[in-house]
Amino acid sequence: MDISTWLHGLGMQQYAQAFRDHAIDAEVLLELTTDDLKDLGVNLVGHRRKLLAAIAILRSEVPVSGVASASIEPVRPGQDAGGRAREAERRQLTVMFCDLVGSTALSARLDPEDLRAVIGAYHRCCTGVVEHASGFIAKYMGDGVLAYFGYPRADEHDAERAVRAGLELVDAVAALDTPAGVPLQVRSGIGTGLVVVGDLIGQGAAQE
Repeated sequence: MDISTWLHGLGMQQYAQAFRDHAIDAEVLLELTTDDLKDLGVNLVGHRRKLLAAIAILRSEVPVSGVASASIEPVRPGQDAGGRAREAERRQLTVMFCDLVGSTALSARLDPEDLRAVIGAYHRCCTGVVEHASGFIAKYMGDGVLAYFGYPRADEHDAERAVRAGLELVDAVAALDTPAGVPLQVRSGIGTGLVVVGDLIGQGAAQE
């Protein structure tokens, strides 16, 4: 991906030279944070939010290890890589739940197709931010998103990553350009503690 062309498409071509001077390539671009953008000279809050939202969308579109995502069967909680049920296990888990502010009012004001576009953009943004922070999207519930940090893979920094992801979502979602016509807002709640994970109930698409 050509960074200059990407910036031009966002109307941010004035930062192209700074990105070149700091050796920002396609791989580094996906790792940029708010502080990095400040170091690059992106001083306007609106510009930083717009760039973070665009980066979050890029993250959600990047295939795992360069393999087309459609060819990869995701590992669901409670299953191993072969799709077999895991034994329930005791884990330290950080859970994040986020939802849109004022979604009921939006649903009353917007055409259903426009609302679908808004929710879709919001979901893609959440997915990009959470997965970049090594989190796992467990479930979409209307305008709500449930994410796990520490399952299926655990790390000592899971709680910190969840907090950073929640903060990044506040900026990234607010910068989304959607049919809502107004900046979106998101609330995030985070909790850490001991849980038992791995028990599956139900069948097929209803399994959880």
